[in-house]
Amino acid sequence: MSSLTTELCHQFGIKHPIFGFAHDVATAAAITNAGGLGVYGATRRFPHEIADELAEIREIVGGKPFGVDLVLPGGMPEHNSRAAIESQIPQGHKDFVQGIIDKYEVPEPSGPGERTRFIRSTEIEAQQLEAVMASDVDLFACGIGAPRAAVEQAKALGKVTAALIGSPRHIERALRSGVDLVVAQGAEAGAHTGTIGTFTLVPQVVDACGDVPVLAAGGVATGRHVAAALALGAQGVWTGTIWLTTEEHSAHMAPALVEKLLRANSADTVVSRSESGKTFRQIRSSWTDEWEAPGAPDPLKMPYQDVLVGDLLGAIVEHEVEPLLHSGAGQGIGYATEIRSVADVMTRLVEDAESVIALLAQ
Repeated sequence: MSSLTTELCHQFGIKHPIFGFAHDVATAAAITNAGGLGVYGATRRFPHEIADELAEIREIVGGKPFGVDLVLPGGMPEHNSRAAIESQIPQGHKDFVQGIIDKYEVPEPSGPGERTRFIRSTEIEAQQLEAVMASDVDLFACGIGAPRAAVEQAKALGKVTAALIGSPRHIERALRSGVDLVVAQGAEAGAHTGTIGTFTLVPQVVDACGDVPVLAAGGVATGRHVAAALALGAQGVWTGTIWLTTEEHSAHMAPALVEKLLRANSADTVVSRSESGKTFRQIRSSWTDEWEAPGAPDPLKMPYQDVLVGDLLGAIVEHEVEPLLHSGAGQGIGYATEIRSVADVMTRLVEDAESVIALLAQ
């Protein structure tokens, strides 16, 4: 038995207590096939896409476990109506976005961007949840929000449930929802993140959660981080940024963006609300610089910011507008210096963590 084996390994039937999040089918599946547990980020997918993509992952991994993650924030509009949201966006914000388009000569997108394909709303959330519940996915994770009704339904269907939290004040709400697993995500994490560092957050969450197992997230990029997470009381780790520069994931990215990720160090990320209206750690670029410049308007709340910038963000990716290209990424990006396969990344994580634990045991 590996020195990394925890109760979660036994519960899920996985070799390594390493959960890997990715917005890519091939990457999520490869993480599972490498002995961890891949989690597919499906929050920007239509319900029929979620159904098809979860079925595709199942086909690749066979009987091995995998998960899906949805973002289910409270306070969203009831209906999937873009017109209703656009009518409330201030003209000054629209003018500012048009200024970015003009300055960087961004061509028109061929269609709506990822954030404007549909409006984040209770209507869409209900349809996404229906697709997830109808699937045979093993883990249902909530990146933001963990509605008790959804958690109860998933558990009744035999799915393990998890909630990601970034502050001790979120613990009680997560536990009240009835989740089986809590992911303590420190500020170093990519994408939507809080302000408390991983080393500070994880022990507080572990102590407060009692018998509910905890995964450590935020800046986990090496085997030493994995060993440290176990020492902090976590039963495993939740990773994301380290998979961005894998062969499987980078194959679907613009070459210029891949190069930005490979060149970036841990100081090259910035937390901005310009992406979605919520704090979002990403690679610093001209995009974040424009929103931080004097005179720039404050980003709007979600989903208004989604609608304001969604088509532009889509055009930036579609046309590979290099200065504005960026990606959600955590401070662990400083360790991603070469393209490697998911299997190689997993092997390195495990071997290094086991070496550290063996050294400490001497």
